Amino acid sequence: MNTNSNTYTIIYSTVMVVIVAAVLAYVSVSLSGKQQANVNTETRQSILSSVNLGQGADEASDKNAYVEQEFNKYITDSYLVDAQGNKVDGDAFSLALTAGLKSQYDIMKQANPDVSKLTLPVFVCTLDDGSKVEIFPIYGAGLWGPIWGYVSLKDDYNTIYGATFLHKGETPGLGAEIATPMFSDQFIGKSIFDGSSLVSVTVVKGGAPEGSAHEIDAISGGTITSRALENAIRQWLEYYEPYLEKQKAER
Repeated sequence: MNTNSNTYTIIYSTVMVVIVAAVLAYVSVSLSGKQQANVNTETRQSILSSVNLGQGADEASDKNAYVEQEFNKYITDSYLVDAQGNKVDGDAFSLALTAGLKSQYDIMKQANPDVSKLTLPVFVCTLDDGSKVEIFPIYGAGLWGPIWGYVSLKDDYNTIYGATFLHKGETPGLGAEIATPMFSDQFIGKSIFDGSSLVSVTVVKGGAPEGSAHEIDAISGGTITSRALENAIRQWLEYYEPYLEKQKAER
């Protein structure tokens, strides 16, 4: 065949495209298991971080194994609840992954959400002293991309035990600060109810009043992301409220 002909060029290009596509497909399939394992590990670690556990993950010789062991040790129950606060069948962990949280958020953000389609994950953590805290995922839209996290409540279903937040594309040094302990630690000890009313937690630009039960400092230069996170927490807690009220009534 004439290697200088158009026919040769077309055939050669087609063959190369097919070969490269096949190689990429093979690599993608080969790595998909490891990629999902890493996603699962990051989710487990974030859930543990919301109750101040799993801090040794980055120093562990096998991070995946360490996080899974800690998760199985401390997360003693998990389930889904509907918009009426009833437990329903399903895999809580799958819906706690970002893809699962987004699927529920997509329902919430509709003009007239069909709440019958909502199933929200709850994780129960049993601490070393035998006390229990429950962990509630949240998800929303930040300035440049999705933001999400996990908020844990003490057994009074009002006091925040801990929180951790993550993002996909917020600005480093500004909105991205929601992922730092300096920001998330402010949530510890705050209350989400004022009497019988759900008020969640409010971010305050310029500094929250000292001793406030419901307010924290917004990120300097990251007010939009701070507000977006505030809205996400409030939105998800409103859907969790029937469950929280039922749990408080049964205490």
